[in-house]
Amino acid sequence: MFRFTIFGIPVEVQPFFWITLVILGASGGADSKEAIFEIVLFVLAGFVSILVHELGHALTARRFGANVYIVLEAFGGYAAYSGARTSRKQSFLITAAGPAIQIALGFVMLGLQKVVPPMNSYGNYFLDMLMFISFFWAIINLLPVVPLDGGRMVEAALGPARIKITLWISIVTAIVAAVLMFSLTRSIIFPIFLAMFAWQAYQRLNENGWR
Repeated sequence: MFRFTIFGIPVEVQPFFWITLVILGASGGADSKEAIFEIVLFVLAGFVSILVHELGHALTARRFGANVYIVLEAFGGYAAYSGARTSRKQSFLITAAGPAIQIALGFVMLGLQKVVPPMNSYGNYFLDMLMFISFFWAIINLLPVVPLDGGRMVEAALGPARIKITLWISIVTAIVAAVLMFSLTRSIIFPIFLAMFAWQAYQRLNENGWR
């Protein structure tokens, strides 16, 4: 277990976080020293991008008086906060801050590529991966699917009285996104997670008689 503090916020990085990034980075193969080094750069870029995402949540929650900490785990992470009662508007802002700052990071990397002279191939690869992961992770998280950030934002916007609508939006969006993602990439990793989220939302509807 790797622990550190950044901006006064405790961060815990679990082993499966690294393992997941290695698996994703090695999807194109690891049959040479260059490929292995690119995997290392992919893992580093993923760590930076996802940490920035969670810092967006954590710093905003702390701004509203909460005690916060960050955990990076398999396929992502989360920023936990306690000690403050947040309004729906504050909850929305806390949730939106993660993908917002990650998108900003992606645009910063895009800008650097245009104004900074080309570096060696590894430097360019790192910037490319940091930009790609930032945009991709933020876009996926903005899908209106609970428990992704987009789903939490819809939940905060509609309120607890309209949770049935939120869950149906989650189910439909997750199914459509899973089908589109598989048809475009032929990868089953993210479609499996989206299908799982759709099933979880359906189970909540069943348990509460909201179908």
